[in-house]
Amino acid sequence: MSEKQEFLAQSLAYNHIPFPIIIFDQQGLITWFNGHAERIFQLNTEIAIGHPFSYMNPEQASLHKQPWETLLESTDPVRFENMEIGLGSTGQSYSTIVTKAFTSHGERFLLTIYEVDDSVSADSTARELSHLRHGLDDSFMMTYFDQEFLITYANPHFLKLSKWTPKRVLGKPVWQMFHDGEEDLEFVDSILESLKNGQVWNGEAKKATKDGETYWVDLTAIPMQLSKEDAYYIFLEKDITETKNAQKHLEEIAFIDPITGLANRHRLEQAVAEHVKEGRHFSFLFLDIDRFYTLRDVSDTDTENELLIEFTKRLRMYFSDSLITRAGLHEFALITPLPNWFIEGFLPYLQQHPIYIRGTAVPLTVSGAITKYPEDQQSFVHLIKASYATIKKVKDRGGSAISTLTADDHERLNRKALIEKRLVHALDRKNLQLLYQPQVNLLTGNVESVEALVRWNDDEIGVVTPDELIPIAEESGMIHEIGSFVVETACSQLRDWKAKGINMRISINSSIREFRDKDMASKLIEQIKATNCDPQSLIIEITEKFALEAEAERPIMQQMNRLNQQGVQFALDDFGTGYASFRYMLLLPISSLKIDRTIIQSITKQEKMQKMINGMIQFGKSLDFQVTAEGVETNDQLELLRVMGCNSIQGYIVSHPMNTEELERWLK
Repeated sequence: MSEKQEFLAQSLAYNHIPFPIIIFDQQGLITWFNGHAERIFQLNTEIAIGHPFSYMNPEQASLHKQPWETLLESTDPVRFENMEIGLGSTGQSYSTIVTKAFTSHGERFLLTIYEVDDSVSADSTARELSHLRHGLDDSFMMTYFDQEFLITYANPHFLKLSKWTPKRVLGKPVWQMFHDGEEDLEFVDSILESLKNGQVWNGEAKKATKDGETYWVDLTAIPMQLSKEDAYYIFLEKDITETKNAQKHLEEIAFIDPITGLANRHRLEQAVAEHVKEGRHFSFLFLDIDRFYTLRDVSDTDTENELLIEFTKRLRMYFSDSLITRAGLHEFALITPLPNWFIEGFLPYLQQHPIYIRGTAVPLTVSGAITKYPEDQQSFVHLIKASYATIKKVKDRGGSAISTLTADDHERLNRKALIEKRLVHALDRKNLQLLYQPQVNLLTGNVESVEALVRWNDDEIGVVTPDELIPIAEESGMIHEIGSFVVETACSQLRDWKAKGINMRISINSSIREFRDKDMASKLIEQIKATNCDPQSLIIEITEKFALEAEAERPIMQQMNRLNQQGVQFALDDFGTGYASFRYMLLLPISSLKIDRTIIQSITKQEKMQKMINGMIQFGKSLDFQVTAEGVETNDQLELLRVMGCNSIQGYIVSHPMNTEELERWLK
């Protein structure tokens, strides 16, 4: 027995309590147990010490909605009722387990008392249910989710296939078990909607491992309603990846879409490769049916298939000399020698030949992109990327149009690809920096806060502004690394300024993607504590789009409220350009508004604009918000804002963004 174990054995008054007692270390491994535990559980010191215990460990605790870390941090005893436990070779019983955390020799331990009554046999119904659960646990991949659809338990079968570990998977949202494409997210939402309505969901599901690899399962999702307020959900899964891969392989061999009879995406890629190899010029036409999900929602599966078949007939009739493929659920791609003017004529052709479903004309339109080989792009991957970029531009303009790549599009695509490539190196080498733009209080004339703006001056690309960098970082998934850099730098700067006697607040911009990380608030609070900066000196700026999505996602609201309780403030950025809502202004912990620069630029040009801006300022102040005007550049703008009672301004009339040294000199 080690010195620590001897200390525990000698100092614990619990040693003579007539119940089994086991003590665990922070990792959930047995450190000590009394004679009662040795006898009832038939434990052997040499075998048991340093090993986990079946009836109390991190996974068992999480199954009963008590994370191990919470048990270790708790100052009060925690009870687990009706726990099924094995009594060595004498069978099974049910017990209440009481846990109490304590500190010894600078380390945290968990003492557990098992209130075992050998004389009372286990209730037959409870035993039957327990055996059923264990049978399911042994036969299926099994995960438990709480009311917020966060994982509270995952069995070994699931962990093995998904490549997660218990420490990493517990607390993760259900969406993280799937891919993050639009169709994947809609699929998951349909499952959750059924569960919320108390319905069992069963079917095939495409999921993602921790490393992003695809696997398929036969999924049964079951809602468990304990009470009106308390519910959880169970996912039972069987791996069918091998079957699905075999099916996919057969489809790839056939190269035929089963619904439309068109060549599929695999044939498309092969055909492009053949054309490229032979040096043949062609136009790559990509078509996306507008509002397809709306059309699909008002129809059943048969109607959806009929719609796709009828649309395919029109493609075949119009593009008779082209290779036509179905490239996605509602996407079609063509390799064609036809000129642009003829391709663009497909839109009026669709209007002249409407699709009728059950006697009713379907209001179907398409958005399209024409990319030429080799003039525009030189590979299948780049043809697809360019097509998606053009389609997005068309849809942003309302859809129902076919567009080609412009010279600006070419330059933008090439620059975007280069930025993605160079950003990886910049983050690795910490080549980013923060600039600070002052915000001046119009009443006092003092600089009370600054906005932190990410600056990246790359040796090859040159200066990359935040407006260009952030969307690319969000799309590529590197926004989390940039967000961590901004938080760490801003907190360190607040600490340094405090040491120099500079009383300043810093506002940082954050995205909805960052807040979908359930650990975002914890990481930020840890950084604040590590740098010993005042949380009230930190402001997080969010957009109206962020606010709308946050209102609908309770975990995001909870993280915002947690940060706000610590003293972190929130500002609504670009106010007036999005979808303003009184509701989220009441629900979210927002304390200030920033009127967008595009609105401020018009303040001296239109009387109606002046009235609108004045109304926005008074509206914000009526809610006790601090109101800041962005992009102020002239004295006329400044004086109008002062008369209107705007609290503070930010813009070139005050200063351009500056680095730390420049700002400190400017403040003097």
